[in-house]
Amino acid sequence: MPARNDAALDFLLSRRSRPAKTLVAPAPSREELLPILTAAARSPDHGKLEPWRFVVVEQPAMARLAELTEECGQRLGKSPEDTAKGRSQFDQGQLAVVVVEVQKDSPKVPAIEQTYSAGAVCLALLNAALAAGWGANWLTGWASHDRGFCEAAFGLAENERIAGIIHIATESSAPPERPRPDLEAITTWMSA
Repeated sequence: MPARNDAALDFLLSRRSRPAKTLVAPAPSREELLPILTAAARSPDHGKLEPWRFVVVEQPAMARLAELTEECGQRLGKSPEDTAKGRSQFDQGQLAVVVVEVQKDSPKVPAIEQTYSAGAVCLALLNAALAAGWGANWLTGWASHDRGFCEAAFGLAENERIAGIIHIATESSAPPERPRPDLEAITTWMSA
């Protein structure tokens, strides 16, 4: 019989992201954030390529990112509502970790597996923050898919893109539970 980790399983069965707009100060300090980043960096990584890196956005940098989002929205012709919503994550943000996917040349590891690894890092980062007692939300947004924004905001190279922006701070209110997938509808069992 395998050894069970009931506490970890209970956490995963009940985990719930916290809406970014409900996250307030304080955010984790650099010292408090390091074990969360360490846990995220233990994600599956075929070929040990580390096809991702972190950019930690501290509160003082949020205003600059909000302005860049506003400029991006105007350049892309976004509606005032979409632009306001896009910049709100930075206007309201306390701390965020940008997970940058870094595509690396590899004869053995296809690009899609590197993308999946970066996505796994995002989820591991989100779960590690929640397990550490912080509120956290994976809130990337439309601007993060614009090359001009990515270069101006985070200095991304051509082989890089944003996999996710994980906001982390103190939870101000517990979110209600939401409907979860119907396992019968999404599961196929194969016995032969």
